[in-house]
Amino acid sequence: MAKQVSTTYGEALFELAMEENKIDDFFAEAQALFTVFAENEEMVKLLRHPKVLKEDKIAFVENVFEGQASEAMVGFLTIIIKKDRQSDIPSILEYFIKRVKDYKQIGVAEVTSAVALTEEQKSKVQARLLETTDFKSVEVSYKEDSALIGGMVIRIADRVVDSSIRTQLSTMKQTLLKA
Repeated sequence: MAKQVSTTYGEALFELAMEENKIDDFFAEAQALFTVFAENEEMVKLLRHPKVLKEDKIAFVENVFEGQASEAMVGFLTIIIKKDRQSDIPSILEYFIKRVKDYKQIGVAEVTSAVALTEEQKSKVQARLLETTDFKSVEVSYKEDSALIGGMVIRIADRVVDSSIRTQLSTMKQTLLKA
């Protein structure tokens, strides 16, 4: 049910952004708001608390975000609260952010390597990702995992490209055990 709520409201926000021709503005605001909600657990608790009146929650959101976010975004948040969906705000914002990234063809990749990559290596990885995908740009996060021994693992959504030595050794082991 929560997924349907985030999809419904996230899609409505996307359509509003398209109508007003403010995709980039709404995208930046949604990312900032998502960060605010992720980093302020007390705010989320307050908005979810059943004993806090709906009117007080709306006043709180208006006071906190007025001047910080657009009138349309503050209005959107108040509508969500009026519909008693305040606990879904983070997932709605997350859906909207993903929807905009899909629309703008922005890929999100996670690269795990055995050792830290240099800036030159990172730029080569990024360039290769752009060459081999339909993305116009790509956001890449990098992690190290010495258990890989060498090589790297690249994750883009539900796709995984694993060229690690650990996986190659495991595959070789399985082949030898079958023989």
